[in-house]
Amino acid sequence: MNRLWRPFHRAWDWLAASALVRRGRDLELMHRAMGFATLALVTLAPLLIVVAAADPLGRGGFASWLADGMGLSGRSARVLTDIISPPTKIVGTTSVWGGILLGVFGVSFAASVQNGYERVWELPSGPWHRIWRQMTWVVLLTAYLYQEVQTRTALHGSARIALSTASGILFFWWGQHFLLGGQVRWRDLLPGALATMVGLIGLRGFSYLVFTPLILDNAFSYGAVGIVLVVESWLIGVGFVVFGGAMVGHWFCEHHWWARNIDRRPD
Repeated sequence: MNRLWRPFHRAWDWLAASALVRRGRDLELMHRAMGFATLALVTLAPLLIVVAAADPLGRGGFASWLADGMGLSGRSARVLTDIISPPTKIVGTTSVWGGILLGVFGVSFAASVQNGYERVWELPSGPWHRIWRQMTWVVLLTAYLYQEVQTRTALHGSARIALSTASGILFFWWGQHFLLGGQVRWRDLLPGALATMVGLIGLRGFSYLVFTPLILDNAFSYGAVGIVLVVESWLIGVGFVVFGGAMVGHWFCEHHWWARNIDRRPD
């Protein structure tokens, strides 16, 4: 029996999987993902609702953004749109102070993401005057989500998959480097960006298989509250992937990439 398990133990040790599990526990990955989901729903969603309502192309508003991100289609997407769609005059009724507050809320969400990346890379918290980085990141995040929605009808099949994958890798690669103030080299951040995108693709497939029927069941059983619970669960998955992808990237560099480069150095 021990002989049968020995190859698995060797593979586990070679991958340094114990270090990855321990790192996730120290980072409190699930707790951080739940905080990500709560902040996204409370602070980022209102900002995106206003931006989607101001869209000159009028591609369905925030609900269509959300349905596209979750990979919903057909009846599930229509149920989500009927429950979550905001009033059509939301832009006209948003005051200047309301817009400023929405911007502040978006910055607080970016600050939580920055703090998560700093914890992943074991870096000190950035100074308060780096708030301009958080504001810029929110603007670029909104632009990234906007182009994802717009390409849904403009491109199909492999063309859209390639564009979405490339833009996602670039955004999460740049986002880590920008929020961390350039304290980590570009090449060390690339594995984390790749891992994040792989995780988001997997989450999209999981959402299509699980959340699509769950949306209908919860809408019938619990109404709007059930829909919000499904959306919150999906956001927890997004937070887990965003921080988990960066964590996997750091783990890969520390236990495989950097170690390999050290081994190859001449004596």
